Amino acid sequence: MSPLSNEERRSLLQLARRAIVETVCLGRPPEIPAASGGLAVRRGAFVTLFLRQRLRGCIGKLEPDEPLAAAVMRCAMGAALADPRFLPVTAEEAADLEVEVSVLSALEAARPEQIEVGRHGLVVALEGRRGVLLPQVTAGRGWTRERFLEETCAKAGLPPDAWKDSAAQLWVFTTESLSEADFRVPSPAH
Repeated sequence: MSPLSNEERRSLLQLARRAIVETVCLGRPPEIPAASGGLAVRRGAFVTLFLRQRLRGCIGKLEPDEPLAAAVMRCAMGAALADPRFLPVTAEEAADLEVEVSVLSALEAARPEQIEVGRHGLVVALEGRRGVLLPQVTAGRGWTRERFLEETCAKAGLPPDAWKDSAAQLWVFTTESLSEADFRVPSPAH
């Protein structure tokens, strides 16, 4: 997975922000622009929204079935309006959101012992259910590999030890994470 340039990173964050503002504040989906360079490559992505450092929405797509720019815009709209854990973002909240984009590598089948907590994102699938956790979810939590597997199973609505089932499928991926905070200019000290 080739890393994105700073300009591509900034552009992705701007596209995500625009998708949220136009959808939430203007009530219309944005036009998805033609993309070039790294933004035209088909990649999976997640958009995570925070409001005052608290999770406010997260939607993603694992399948690399459209250009990255389009995937990020669709995920941003979904995170704002369609995360079933939250009510839709309001126009009043939109300006205060912190946007984070995670660009995914290709999924790779893995055995439990190959999973690296903090490096890998994880997908567990069994009996038509699928749970996904991004690598940053484990940050600072002190999770073991087994706990990471159990939490991903729980996210899928499966028993915590479902990953041990011989029919369970495990995939790992890495992410390139970018946040609006990465591009903020610090205010001068007084």
